[in-house]
Amino acid sequence: MTSKVAEESLGYEQARDELIEVVRRLEAGGTTLEESLALWERGEELARVCRRWLEGARARLDAALAEEDAEDGAAGDEE
Repeated sequence: MTSKVAEESLGYEQARDELIEVVRRLEAGGTTLEESLALWERGEELARVCRRWLEGARARLDAALAEEDAEDGAAGDEE
């Protein structure tokens, strides 16, 4: 299992690519129960990392759109 620090240092693409590999290995089978559980746990960690990145991106987009709307509203008031 990875530490929280290592998990937080993963970029979105790195976490996504590793998650894809974990899913591929689980789907392929041939692992012991213990290995499968470890892969599942790692996959859950990677999914959380990806989710945090995507939520952060969504928040940034929402903030940028809100700022743009506020600027458009202020420009309309000046006319």
